[in-house]
Amino acid sequence: MDGTSASLQRHNAAQRSAHIREVVLAKGVELRERYPILKHQDALGAGILALALIGMIGSAALYISGHMAWWVCLLLNAFFASLTHELEHDLIHSMYFRKQRVPHNLMMGLVWLARPSTINPWIRRHLHLNHHKVSGTETDMEERAITNGEPWGFARLLMVGDNVMSAFIRMLRAKTWAHKSSIIKRTLKVYAPLALVHWGAWYVFLGFHAANGVAYLLGAPIEWSATTLSVMQVIDIAAVVIIGPNVLRTFCLHFISSNMHYYGDVELGNVLQQCQVLNPWWLWPLQAFCFNFGSSHGIHHFVVKEPFYIRQMTVPVAHKVMREMGVRFNDFGTFGRANRFVRRDEIAVAGEAVEA
Repeated sequence: MDGTSASLQRHNAAQRSAHIREVVLAKGVELRERYPILKHQDALGAGILALALIGMIGSAALYISGHMAWWVCLLLNAFFASLTHELEHDLIHSMYFRKQRVPHNLMMGLVWLARPSTINPWIRRHLHLNHHKVSGTETDMEERAITNGEPWGFARLLMVGDNVMSAFIRMLRAKTWAHKSSIIKRTLKVYAPLALVHWGAWYVFLGFHAANGVAYLLGAPIEWSATTLSVMQVIDIAAVVIIGPNVLRTFCLHFISSNMHYYGDVELGNVLQQCQVLNPWWLWPLQAFCFNFGSSHGIHHFVVKEPFYIRQMTVPVAHKVMREMGVRFNDFGTFGRANRFVRRDEIAVAGEAVEA
């Protein structure tokens, strides 16, 4: 492809992206005129956060008091925590209390407490804003951290739902001690203190119950000390009310996000190539715990400053115009291409055709 053709293609892609943006923004304006409550963005953000936190605390209280099954509490809190993820994402883009730093930072702190498995949100802000600038390229650290571009296999399965395991595997793969040391330092910095406590408790939970299971099968029960049992009672409760819900939410979000974003052969700045819409019926069990991310997040790449609830309301209109403008829908081939936009052999064939 010569320079003129490439320039024309980039111009065409920019025009199509602008058209999507125009249609979606117009729908947002229409929704706000039809439902004036939507104009109170700060209040809505604070209200949704209050709802999510009350929901998490309420279901935890019901479980601890014996009025709710453990699995119901875990699923409910995973859903409520997914709301706080959407709020954090909106806060990163300064959509709530933009000019009022105290309530803005208070909300940032509270959504972090609701999701202690995640990195420091103030650090994530820099990573995420960079993600929008360089989405799908090697310098898109946010998506690479959640396995975007990683070939599918057992390693990716471990990495996609466990932030610390992901960092550990990357550290093992590093070829020099300097690189290994850099990964360790960066991991400790971004995950301190909440995520280190969260994932540490998760490993203790898994290890304790795995040891008991093996001991039971061998017919030699372990005689744990009273102190160990009292500590594990606390961790067992935490596993149901906060740790388990966030492990589930993390897996669902990272699985959807890492496979709806493209990586490696994306043209810098071409929004049409950055995401697909990933919303088949069989992914609904995962979508339920990442607030329909696969269906709605692609819209965000075109219209960055709309809060998540507006984005959800614009889905029918947005999907129609996105499809018309060439955005991909349910491109399952991405699982076999390690999230490349085009298969490597197709790139090679195209290159040979150009040379011919």
